Amino acid sequence: MGRYRPPSPKSSPYITGAGAAKMRNELRELWKVERPQVTQVVHEAAKNGDRSENGDYIYGKRRLREIDSRVRYLTKRLEDATIVEDKPRDPSKVFFAAWVSVEDEDSGGEQTFRLVGSDEIDPAQNWISIDSPMAQALIGKSLDDEVDVKTPAGDRCLVITKITY
Repeated sequence: MGRYRPPSPKSSPYITGAGAAKMRNELRELWKVERPQVTQVVHEAAKNGDRSENGDYIYGKRRLREIDSRVRYLTKRLEDATIVEDKPRDPSKVFFAAWVSVEDEDSGGEQTFRLVGSDEIDPAQNWISIDSPMAQALIGKSLDDEVDVKTPAGDRCLVITKITY
């Protein structure tokens, strides 16, 4: 039996300016700082002789592969990304990079979400992906609109109470 997994659906290419800067900084750190250090460790370990039992060599080579993989991902993602820094023409509606406050009609609780790109998701800050069901339900809606969202816990009816950019 094979280990085939169908490809995951492509995420939206959008990213905020701050998210793009963070990705560029990570790329620079990996390429200019960490990779040369690990390369030096591997070079020194390779001079010690038997590489099959040399932990520094084995783990250094593994870390180089991880760094190279991440560098390729970041480079490709930054090339393909659409950086969104401007506010939308109609700031009274929900679009990418919006802060949206919603009130749950059932529980009366209020939550605030920010709609960001898939590389910027941060549950601790309530940053959700633009591709998530919640964000897809909110896109294009205005203040005081009711939104029905299908969640794993069941359907929720939310009312938009605030939109900021």
